[in-house]
Amino acid sequence: MKDRALASGEFGFDRSDFAFIATTLYEDAGISLPASKANLVYSRLAKRLRALGLESFRDYCELVGSDEGSEERTQMIAALTTNVTRFFREPHHFDHLRRKVVEPAAAEIRQGRRLRIWSAGCSSGQEPYSIALTLLSVIPDARAYDVRILATDINPIVLEQARKATYPAEEVVSVPADMRKSWMEPTGIGTLRLDEAPRGLVSFRPLNLIGSWPMKGPFDAVFCRNVVIYFDEKTQMRLLTRLSSLLRPGGYLYLGHSERMVGPAEALFRLEGTTTYRKLGGDHA
Repeated sequence: MKDRALASGEFGFDRSDFAFIATTLYEDAGISLPASKANLVYSRLAKRLRALGLESFRDYCELVGSDEGSEERTQMIAALTTNVTRFFREPHHFDHLRRKVVEPAAAEIRQGRRLRIWSAGCSSGQEPYSIALTLLSVIPDARAYDVRILATDINPIVLEQARKATYPAEEVVSVPADMRKSWMEPTGIGTLRLDEAPRGLVSFRPLNLIGSWPMKGPFDAVFCRNVVIYFDEKTQMRLLTRLSSLLRPGGYLYLGHSERMVGPAEALFRLEGTTTYRKLGGDHA
């Protein structure tokens, strides 16, 4: 018996199509996709079918599953990953970063101490640039020292947007006025661009959080916000444990507002503020 259509529209889309896409997304990116997301899958991927000139999701699944479909597999994952972000989202995290990480270390940084921060799941760059602006508000010449921000995402499309460092004026209203004045430049076409000071602190790299990680750390702080929520609990536990291994003792992990510490990593951290976790060890453990 033929599967019942899961969404109405110009392309055939049934349960077997959804199951293939959901399984592929889970295997490749660790993202759990419930059946309630069928309409979202249809709306996002219908654009890919039109671009490719395909007639049905069955044809699309065959392409993605073939040896010739590896590039489209990447495009599919990019289309299905959520990229909702904004400057200084959950501002208490940036206030905490300034007060508890940057300000206490500022004098040592000027004497040669390294500082490393990771934005995991950085999307189109607003989070790592918010981190950079926070650093610059304390150490305006931070680029002269051993200070670096790693920003990673699985989606190569949003990484290209992030590297441009250019945003519509309405998207930068959450950036404090003094920071906009100091480190953002109007382009004359309704957008603003981060200047060289914040751009020079951030390195954007593609990374699948459930894959291998080339970096060794240790990091002083890791932002992994509104990312963990898209994984099932088993994947969450594994990811949080891996993140803890790259944090220095006393370093901080910032999670999203609807996320929590689960699994073995719970024993490695203490809650210090709203979705703000400090790794045990270090001078103040």
